[in-house]
Amino acid sequence: MAFINLHADSDYNKMTDSKSIFTNFPQPEDLLKWYSAQPKSAVPDINGHIHTPHSFSAFSEVEQPFLLAKAEGVSVLGINDFYTTDGYNEFAEMAEKHKIFPLFNIEFMALQKDLQEAGVRVNDPSNPGRTYFSGKGLRQPAKMSEASAKKIKDLKEESNRQTYQMVEKLNAFLAENEIGLSFDAAELQSRLAKNLFRERHIAQAIRIAVFEKEETDLGRATLFNAIFQGKAVKSAIDDVAGLENEIRGNLLKSGGAAFVPEDPKAFLSLEEVQEIIIDAGGIPCYPVLLDFGNENYTDFEDDKEKLLTELKGKNVFSIELIPARNKFNILKDFVTYFNDNGFVITFGSEHNTPKLDPMKLSVGGGTDLDDELKQINYEGTAVIAAHQYLVAKGEEGYLKNGIAKTDEKGAFVELGKAVIAKFLAF
Repeated sequence: MAFINLHADSDYNKMTDSKSIFTNFPQPEDLLKWYSAQPKSAVPDINGHIHTPHSFSAFSEVEQPFLLAKAEGVSVLGINDFYTTDGYNEFAEMAEKHKIFPLFNIEFMALQKDLQEAGVRVNDPSNPGRTYFSGKGLRQPAKMSEASAKKIKDLKEESNRQTYQMVEKLNAFLAENEIGLSFDAAELQSRLAKNLFRERHIAQAIRIAVFEKEETDLGRATLFNAIFQGKAVKSAIDDVAGLENEIRGNLLKSGGAAFVPEDPKAFLSLEEVQEIIIDAGGIPCYPVLLDFGNENYTDFEDDKEKLLTELKGKNVFSIELIPARNKFNILKDFVTYFNDNGFVITFGSEHNTPKLDPMKLSVGGGTDLDDELKQINYEGTAVIAAHQYLVAKGEEGYLKNGIAKTDEKGAFVELGKAVIAKFLAF
């Protein structure tokens, strides 16, 4: 099978040697021997799922989350952009610069057509069948088959095509209502995005344009009201995240003047997504929504025993959660259940909205993770770290023929702890 380095021709890689962060690491037996002689340290704070400007992010540049993590005492960060590994090498450089261990992940939106037809909501509470799905611990530098790379390229192009059509409809709406704003999609993509141009970038562009056109809070609120066709703006004028969410809700979502429905070509099947992740050296991982809004659950997740069976049936033995979404008692019960059943479990913050939340994780309402939850997150992260290290060494990682080695999880945890400690000690 032909493999390609996804970034061989990028400007960034012309400035780096694009080597693995594990190039100078010792062999496993030597690494474990070294680690056994180290003084035991506290369980580190870990954030295993953040987005960067390579998809859409609260961060203005890839280095920003590392600076914030360093200030908050976070020792591990995981990049988790949609449809792209373009940020991996810069993420690796920043990790080495700031002594923060990196996880190399990716995220997709898949479509399970049978569940869509049955009206079953998976981990998107509004769209039956749509399934957010992550890959953990991919190769760095990124490498996958030409077939997988083409599928990702086609996904990005289809996503961008839809976004360009949104800008076209937006301009028609603005002209018809004599609002006095106009946008060029290519210029917005160049100025605000990387390769992937998303709906949130359009909302950001509109908010920036309003702020540039009007200098006073009253003038800005009046212009927003006009854009919203007489509907009063609800957010404070200095609430960037709130304003951009209102823009999306009023203009870019279903029923909005610039809404463009997604074409089925914008989605791969869940099976195709899993194949790409495994091909790229990663571990398939299901992102759990869990409770949302008054302890509601999606149809797919409302019974944890049934969910466990469904995931095992799909050869998925890793899950991740965004604890800030969930109530503590619900999160704790769910996570301990899946941990007792041998799953690799990690937590993150996403940071895929304009809001710049803390890097250190907490549960909904600001409650700290307790010691057991932090330990479970650490062990899940260690498995991914060990997997990345072994694959980079040309060895078999946590998967064998696409199936997780759940009976070897303990050994991967110990090796991964050593991998993380060695990286932080360099």
